[in-house]
Amino acid sequence: MRTLKDAKVGDVVTVVKLHGEGAVRRRIMDMGITKNVEVFVRKVAPLGDPIEVNVRGYELSLRKADAEMIEVTG
Repeated sequence: MRTLKDAKVGDVVTVVKLHGEGAVRRRIMDMGITKNVEVFVRKVAPLGDPIEVNVRGYELSLRKADAEMIEVTG
């Protein structure tokens, strides 16, 4: 299983599944990260946390813990 945390800078990946439950999963979905959406990895902070991505035309920063719950392909 490949997660958004494993994606490299410059990758364009497609969300396959959201793991996690309850409020955390709901928050990720509210940010626009849903099944079949394309995510472009813009940059990763020097210590690896957070990860900056483009989703649905806007920029978003995610913690590594949240990125690990997002299964991707591509």
